[in-house]
Amino acid sequence: MAAAALVELLPKEYGYVAIVLVLYVFLNFYMAIQVGMARKKYNVPYPALYAVESENKQAKLFNCVQRGHQNSLETMPIFFMLMILGGLKHPLVCAGLGLLHVVARYFYFTGYSTGDPMKRLTLGKYHMVAILGLIVCTISFGWSLLNQPASS
Repeated sequence: MAAAALVELLPKEYGYVAIVLVLYVFLNFYMAIQVGMARKKYNVPYPALYAVESENKQAKLFNCVQRGHQNSLETMPIFFMLMILGGLKHPLVCAGLGLLHVVARYFYFTGYSTGDPMKRLTLGKYHMVAILGLIVCTISFGWSLLNQPASS
């Protein structure tokens, strides 16, 4: 019963926020699979996180795939937190910005995976536009909480 009461407090459009977060999870699965395939292709066994260039002539290619995924993992908690909080007040804006983030992170990863790190920025750079927008939405949410009339 408590979960149903909580859902009733959320704006209906918050469902889009949840869906976009799940899309990012699927993107993360895709990237993880790509790293696993790159491990086999470039002969980088576990538990090595990165290939050593003096030991593997294709180290840079593997490391670019790994780094694209690793960077996405590093930014994921920030993205999730901003989506969850900002989406409480601005669910449609956050869902749209979140979708931009997911698409841009895909291009960031595929660009990085070419072995040329600069290609990650061709379309991947737009993930920061999404993050900045989500920061604004989350600040707006926090500000609205602070400006509520005092409860008696």
